Amino acid sequence: MLRKQRIIYSPLFKEQAVHLSYKRATLKELAIELEINPARLTEWRQIYQQFGKGSFPGTGKKRINPDKKEIFELEQKLKESEQKFDILINGSKYLSMGKSFVFSFISENEKIYPINKMCQILGVSESTFRVWKKQVISESQKRILLLRTKIISIYYEFNKQYGSVKITRELNNRGTKISIAQVAFHMKEMGLYRKLKRRFKVTTDSKHNLFTSPNVLNRNFSVNAPSKVWVSDITYIQIDKRFMYLTIIMDLYDRKIIGWNLGTSLSVKSTVLPAWEMAISNREIKDFLIFHSDRGVQYASRAFVHKLDSYQCVTRSMNRKGNHLDNAVAESFFNTLKRELIHRQTKFLSKKEMREKIFDFIENWYNKKRIHSALNFKNIEEFNQDN
Repeated sequence: MLRKQRIIYSPLFKEQAVHLSYKRATLKELAIELEINPARLTEWRQIYQQFGKGSFPGTGKKRINPDKKEIFELEQKLKESEQKFDILINGSKYLSMGKSFVFSFISENEKIYPINKMCQILGVSESTFRVWKKQVISESQKRILLLRTKIISIYYEFNKQYGSVKITRELNNRGTKISIAQVAFHMKEMGLYRKLKRRFKVTTDSKHNLFTSPNVLNRNFSVNAPSKVWVSDITYIQIDKRFMYLTIIMDLYDRKIIGWNLGTSLSVKSTVLPAWEMAISNREIKDFLIFHSDRGVQYASRAFVHKLDSYQCVTRSMNRKGNHLDNAVAESFFNTLKRELIHRQTKFLSKKEMREKIFDFIENWYNKKRIHSALNFKNIEEFNQDN
């Protein structure tokens, strides 16, 4: 028995059938005339009532209400732009590495993005890519290519700030067992180098006769529990028309920035006091806390000293005169901040822009994602989960 062949009706036929249906006494009458099922004609009418002129766009095309066509087209353009941006951001890091790396990226992402679009955006020939894909690559070459792709990905993921040691740790954490020497070799071969540190000025005014304290901490930077030792420091940051001053309070236990403030003056109310209020709201002070800082006027001021003294369990500690290494961990944070954020800016930011950048760096990067050598190359959240 032969199977009845399915009839495909054109969009024009469907639209004309709907219009004719309103001129006939019954749907059945027109259905017989057009030799179609009355139920199908009813379905076409319901579709037309909802989508109007956009009811029958043709096979494989989406129905769109004409009133919403402009919005739909804008959404499609936005979606396409976002896709192009994703391809460019994720794939551009491989452009300087050679075509093999670009082709490897395209091959790994062909289920996510169209191949022709990736080739067009990354400036490679689609036909050349397809020839490359058919080539027989040895297992050894595949392993090296995959490893180098992972190294490049981590290098750019962490803003070019990780050297071979931290990239090795990150690879090991992600399941790729490899030595530091091997990573260093591949990074050198690919021309990947960690950005160097830049020096910056310290803004500590210790020439005063205010309330100073002895160096109780005595460079004992290893702490076995939270809220045992907090360290604090202040640095300047240049913006478009002036300077801003960043105050931080760090818990030495997990290196987390638990309190900070970015202000436009060096007054106590714009520096240490708001940073302290944030710190005590984020982390509870327990039995005994050492609060260590340099000998700056903000930390030695009457207002701040009285604030600390109001907590009977807090002991003040300060650097020895002229010895900034007594607060090395806090200063190290500012080195990291300047190297990984401030010095990477190509122009001076506005006050609002700098606040957003600092917030993102501290709260979303440093406190959550960045790995720390002092925490056995774990990020802060991983460290706290394991302890």
